[in-house]
Amino acid sequence: MAKCAVCFRHCEIPEGLAGFCGARGCREGRVVPLNYGCVTALALDPIEKKPLMRFHPGSSILSVGSWGCNLRCPFCQNHEISWSPEALDLGEKARRVTPEALAEAALQAADRGSIGLAFTYNEPLIGWEFVRDTAKLTHKAGLKNVLVTNGTAELTVLEELGPYIDAMNIDLKGFTEEYYRKVLGGSLTAVKTFIARAAQLCHVELTTLIVPGENDSPEEMRALSAWVAALRDSAGKPIGPDIPLHVSRFFPRFHMTDRGPTSVRTVYALAEIARERLRFVYTGNC
Repeated sequence: MAKCAVCFRHCEIPEGLAGFCGARGCREGRVVPLNYGCVTALALDPIEKKPLMRFHPGSSILSVGSWGCNLRCPFCQNHEISWSPEALDLGEKARRVTPEALAEAALQAADRGSIGLAFTYNEPLIGWEFVRDTAKLTHKAGLKNVLVTNGTAELTVLEELGPYIDAMNIDLKGFTEEYYRKVLGGSLTAVKTFIARAAQLCHVELTTLIVPGENDSPEEMRALSAWVAALRDSAGKPIGPDIPLHVSRFFPRFHMTDRGPTSVRTVYALAEIARERLRFVYTGNC
């Protein structure tokens, strides 16, 4: 039995088994990343797809995903590699690469206009060791590193990665503990702590997916945007108003097909509320 210290769950994992995320297991009395070097997806994407609107706009980035996730969002768009039954089989099927091989692929993609590597598609921080080892090499080569994350890792993980990460898009999926706990299987407190520190370390943009009947009230958006606007850097200078927020439209998928898509009008109205405090608010999927 060993205790995992990567995220808010702090799983106690019996020998030979895996934790909640499926990607970290106990082997010989210690927790190890079972998905180290496992690649399930690799694509050259526009940077705006991450989404990052104010970090090297117009560029592309080589995007890589592995498998596993420590949340249980019922609307997950990448459920085949995150937490559906199919994801449990990926450990045997995924292509394994070394940090050196992935860094070399990033260098080759630079010839096609790529600025570096984005760790995305599943939750990259449950396999943070591979992110660290690869990001060190790509940084040394003069490339950029991007994280697309749910932001529920412990700050010890963030501090390990901080020197090598240039930008993040972090999901701020809602702004009530109840929504995080009951719908997503997560922790709003953990996400807020992570965002507050990440914004002091690199360029950060946030994404909120608006789900009808869950997190679509004007009051919640006012509370969310007010919290973001109050963020400060390590010297106490306000930085929150300049943090971009992406307000995105929900479409029914995976286990959440009991409602229709978010109305475009609702997304636009909530974006306007966010603009009362934030300078850069973008709408997505509209």
